[in-house]
Amino acid sequence: MLTVYTWTTPNGRKPLILLEELDLPYEVVPVNLREHAQFTPEFLAISPNNKIPALMDGSLTLFESGAILTYLAEKYDRFLAHEGAQRYRTLQWLHWQVGGLGPMLGQLGFFVKEGIALPKEHFIAEAERLLNVLDRALAGSPYVAGDHYTIADIACYPWTEAAASHLELNLSGKPAVQRWLAQVGDRPAVRKAMAWKPGNP
Repeated sequence: MLTVYTWTTPNGRKPLILLEELDLPYEVVPVNLREHAQFTPEFLAISPNNKIPALMDGSLTLFESGAILTYLAEKYDRFLAHEGAQRYRTLQWLHWQVGGLGPMLGQLGFFVKEGIALPKEHFIAEAERLLNVLDRALAGSPYVAGDHYTIADIACYPWTEAAASHLELNLSGKPAVQRWLAQVGDRPAVRKAMAWKPGNP
């Protein structure tokens, strides 16, 4: 049985989306970030960086959402091409999300909450730039990495959805992002994973 250690954050939803898309049985262990559960010795033994999500598959434990998505996609042979240009386009956009979109929107969320003007302006500008990069990519193809739905879409979707719903970034000038959000958000697996809350099955 696969076990996911997670919480209700954009990063925390990424492995849930993929597991739902794969239609696999799995168990969720909530890691309550508000109560600092990520710093317990028990969780540190699973995730040395004290961050969610983490995955346990038998004796293997993995942390970092990008590594988890890659592992599951390769193990179950879906949502990541074996080789060739499509594989590397997918990995390119996966790393773009992990190294750019996620961290920038995460920092923006902190400074929006704290109300500190100068860094907030900086992160808004960078978030807008990244969302424009995404919009240009999606203007030429139905999905982030091309014609096929991949782990790159799964990685980018929760953060982009949060940009509109929680960070109140205006997506009106980004029609391709809006189209893609609606398209991906309408997938049953995505709807189920995005609705997950502690206490739900």
